[in-house]
This record gives sequence, structure tokens and C-alpha cells, in this order.
Amino acid sequence: MILIGLTGGIGSGKSEVARLLTERGAEIIDADLIVRELQQPGAEIYEKMIELFGSEVVAADQSLDRTAIAKKVFTDESLLKTLNQLVHPVVKRVMNERVESFRDTEKVVILDIPLLVENPREGLDGVLVVDLDAEIAVKRLVEQRNMSADDARARIAKQATREQRLAIANHVIDNSGDRNALSQKIEIAWSWIKSLK
Repeated sequence: MILIGLTGGIGSGKSEVARLLTERGAEIIDADLIVRELQQPGAEIYEKMIELFGSEVVAADQSLDRTAIAKKVFTDESLLKTLNQLVHPVVKRVMNERVESFRDTEKVVILDIPLLVENPREGLDGVLVVDLDAEIAVKRLVEQRNMSADDARARIAKQATREQRLAIANHVIDNSGDRNALSQKIEIAWSWIKSLK
């Protein structure tokens, strides 16, 4: 198994990079998807999140209203810290269990972790960072996710800096270009990953 950490700021195109790596045979273990699984009604952290945020974060279908939660935590540092202390250990345990299921294989396993700078991982063979200028990210978030520019900038400001992400990178994908440019960069990244065997 080759174990790679994948990270990038909001709006960087990290999800698209993960998708393109999957097309080449990588197994993706996505921290955000695990969080969503754990937040489903009846799942491990669902009730704890209702205790933390109150019943107003429960949608009509009994799922958690992620937008309402995001609004609360992005304006309250201590609440965000409490949420992270609740969620991160459980997510890390589940990720570790999934990594172990590939341990004795020849697979390339990508840990898609938005907060890799904030929550470093042991045992990675390399770190792949998806990078682009913050203003390009803001433009993409406004166009593709219907965020306001102010909201996009506020979310970017809450994350690790571009410099902090680049400091942990073993390989960088510059995603400031179009999809064709990205495909070419994925080929180079895939060759780098396969060279780590």
C-alpha cells in the first residue's frame, strides 16, 4: 500500500483531484464523507452534535442541517474547537480502520483530509497539496457553490494558510488553470505517487 495525504483549501478543486485519482485506480478515504456518515441519524456523533448545538440544527427529515451548523461555528471559535474535539478523534479512528483494510495490498490509498495541516497524520508516504491563489478560489466558490465573496473569504481565512499547506507538501498540484491543465498535472502526480513504492 502507498498511503498519501491529500489536502487543499476550500475551493481548491481537491474533490476533483480525488475523483481523477480514483479514475487511475486510487482508493479514496474522504474525511468529510466520514463526518457525514457519522452525523446521520442514529450514527455515532449525531446525538452528541444535537446536545452541542441544540435541536435547531435538526432539519425536517431529522438529518443535521450542516449549513446551520457551519454558520454557528464559523462565528464562534470556542464552539468550533469543541466541535473539532468531538468529531476529529472519531473520524481518525474510522479512517485508521479503513486504512488497515488496505494495509496488505498494492493499492494507492489517498486520505482526503481538508485539515491535514491542523491535524497531521503519521505514517504517510507523501503529502499531495492542491494549490491555487485565494482569489481564484473565491471566484470558484461564488460561481460553483453560490457563496457570497465575503463568506468565501471568511471560510478561507479560518483555514490553514496557503504557505502552511505548501510547507507540508511533498508534491503540489497547481489548480489555477482549466480542466485540461489539471488532467496533465494529475498524470505527473500519479507518476510521483507510483514512484513511492
